[in-house]
Amino acid sequence: MIQFGDVTIRPYQACDRDAVRNLCCDTGFLGQPIDPVFEDREIFADYLTEYYTDIEPESSFVVLHDGAVKGYLLGSRRPTRQQIHSFFMNIRLFLKGMSRYRSYRKESRDFIGWILRNSWREVPAAPRRTAHFHFNLLPEVQSVGGTRALLGAYFDYLRAAGEKAVYGQVVTYEGRRGSRLFERYGFQILERREITKYRRIHPEPVFLTTVLKQLDGEEKSGFRNVT
Repeated sequence: MIQFGDVTIRPYQACDRDAVRNLCCDTGFLGQPIDPVFEDREIFADYLTEYYTDIEPESSFVVLHDGAVKGYLLGSRRPTRQQIHSFFMNIRLFLKGMSRYRSYRKESRDFIGWILRNSWREVPAAPRRTAHFHFNLLPEVQSVGGTRALLGAYFDYLRAAGEKAVYGQVVTYEGRRGSRLFERYGFQILERREITKYRRIHPEPVFLTTVLKQLDGEEKSGFRNVT
C-alpha cells in the first residue's frame, strides 16, 4: 500500500469489484457516464473489466480517496491467457447484446453498429507478448504525483515478476491525456488511430494511442509502501 498525500494506492481486492465497474461506466464516455452512448452497463463493464477483476486480479490496483475508490489501474502480465479469455468473452457478450438489441435505444444500436463495422479497424497495433494496462482516475485524484505513484506501483510489481516491458492503449485528445504526458513517464508512442464513433458528438478528434515502456535497466519507483 502506498500513501501519497490524502490518496491511498493499494492492490485490488474482491470487495472493489462493484466500485471498479461503476467507475468504468461513470467515466466511459470521455470521462462522463457511458449511458447516453450505450445504455447496457453490464455488458460495457464486463467488456472492459471482467478479465482483470475476475481472472487476473493480482495485477491490478485501486486508488482510494476519503475511503472510496476514485481510480484504478487494471493490468495483465499474462497476455496469452487474457487474449483467450477475451475471445470467448466477446462471443458471450455479442450473443447477450443481440438478445437485448430490440430493447435498446437508437444511440445504443448505433454504438453496436460502430463496433461491428469499424472498431476492429481503429485499434492501433500493440505488442502481443507484453504486459499491459489501462487506468482511470476521477478528477480529485488526477495529480501528476499521484499518477506517477500509481504507475510506479504497477511497474514495480512487473519488475518483481521479471517483466521487461509494458504497454497501454489509452484514449487521448487535446484536452485529456495528450501523448506528451506519457512521454514524460518514459513511454514511447507506437501508434495512434482516430476513434470515429466520437466524430458526431465531440468537437475535436479522439484517438486510441498505444504507448510502450521498457522496464529493464530502470530503478524501482522509489515510492514508499506503508502498512
